[in-house]
Amino acid sequence: MVMWTIDKLINPDHAGAVFANFYGIEGAGAAALMMIGLLQLVVVLAFLAGAFRTVTYGLVLAMHAVSTLSSYAQYFDAFNNLLFFAAWPMLAACIALFWLRKHDTLLAWDGRKSAG
Repeated sequence: MVMWTIDKLINPDHAGAVFANFYGIEGAGAAALMMIGLLQLVVVLAFLAGAFRTVTYGLVLAMHAVSTLSSYAQYFDAFNNLLFFAAWPMLAACIALFWLRKHDTLLAWDGRKSAG
């Protein structure tokens, strides 16, 4: 997710093409894409820090789910789009992490320990 975030910040034209191709959002301007990238960067950094786990883990799960599901056409031509299939185990990991977020305390920003 960090690389997709950086892409929005340093190459908004490419990010615009991705938005048009996969999400059907045409004509997103560079400023709008960079703003989305900045917001996404805040979420991803908070996620990596283990801060606000319910919100950040949920947002990362939602972002990745939208990305995975919006790529459905790529799955019909599987052998020419093998890398898209890597999104599914990542989606499963995001779901598991969200479900187990109260137990993910080892490097959590808030320092709370799980009960039990």
